[in-house]
Amino acid sequence: MNKELVNFIVKKYLRFDKKNPFISVSAILAFIGVAIGVMVLIISMAIMNGTAKEFEKKLFTMNYPLSIYPKYQNSVNKKLLSKLEEKYQNLKFSPYLTSQAIVQSGDKMSGAVIFGVDQKKEANINSIYKEAVKDLDLKKYDIVVGQGIKDDLFLLKDNKVTLYFTSLNPSGFSMMPKMKRFKYKSAFTSGLHAYDKAYIYTSIESLQTIMQKDSNSFDGIHVYSDNAFDDIKILRKDLKKEGVGIVGWWQQNGNFFAAMQMEKKALFIVLMLIILVASLNIISSLLMTVMSRRKEIALLLSMGASAKEIKSIFLKLGTIIGFSGIVIGVLLGFFGMWILDTFEIISLPADVYGTSKLPLDLDSIDFISIIIGAAVIVTLSSYYPAKKATKIDVIDVLRNE
Repeated sequence: MNKELVNFIVKKYLRFDKKNPFISVSAILAFIGVAIGVMVLIISMAIMNGTAKEFEKKLFTMNYPLSIYPKYQNSVNKKLLSKLEEKYQNLKFSPYLTSQAIVQSGDKMSGAVIFGVDQKKEANINSIYKEAVKDLDLKKYDIVVGQGIKDDLFLLKDNKVTLYFTSLNPSGFSMMPKMKRFKYKSAFTSGLHAYDKAYIYTSIESLQTIMQKDSNSFDGIHVYSDNAFDDIKILRKDLKKEGVGIVGWWQQNGNFFAAMQMEKKALFIVLMLIILVASLNIISSLLMTVMSRRKEIALLLSMGASAKEIKSIFLKLGTIIGFSGIVIGVLLGFFGMWILDTFEIISLPADVYGTSKLPLDLDSIDFISIIIGAAVIVTLSSYYPAKKATKIDVIDVLRNE
């Protein structure tokens, strides 16, 4: 039996069977199920990736790619900063001081983390801060606050606010918290509510004065790098002998991204079950085809067809149904992504997700995994009925039918 005859029989079995319509209906349902499963997987993985990268982008900015911190007192200082700026001209550095504080305006109060920074250096590495201080020449006791703090305290430009710091001033027989009046100048919106309600920026000189810090030392240095994963290894070797450490943004938010990865894997497995369920229709459709075509199969075997050729007929029949579903599912998946990306069908709360537009970004590894996973399920689903077709007893079938 030649290849042309195998293809002829496959085409014949693919036609709608009017005598046994349930066989054709089952095949159609299998095709639709595989297509829907692949489409849902593609869109879901694109949403998961897009959401993770959106959060990553926000965290990348507010947490900074790399952060240098002291292991010993005053180990992060101007001398170290100058040395790093001279040696690593491809990187950008911004020294900072930080403290916890309570900010008060009128009878309204809010907790905050305040950063003392150099305006020009910080604007070079923090795009959100840069946008907030654009066209502003900040003085020593000017502050830039998150939009959440501004809204909570009803701040207007040049309003005076009082900051209470966690360190204390001795006053007679008691200890009084340090306080200082600052002038509100601008607000930033990071896209993440937690930062907008907690962060305040001021000049590094103001915190040096209030906290009575050495003007040559810092609490740390934020570093901007286009290739943080490689640069952290290089910097770690140089900084080890300086008595300072370095940490990447992914290490500071490791639990968050680990949880998202676990959720993504779980979703992938659950949605892959849709394709698995659809493949059961391929098995049932092929088994019904085998049962209804037993006489034809017996005749083919009696005329010299090999078991391998009979197996190839039904294996090809199943894979055509399954792989057609995969192709259509891929097309529907990309079409669905285009619709969701072009039209704002789904609008997200920006204060929760960081963006109001549904983020979509299909990773190539995820796409390949979907195709391979679906192909394996479809192939395995086709193999059992194809194997079953070769087990027909030719003499018994021809004698009874």
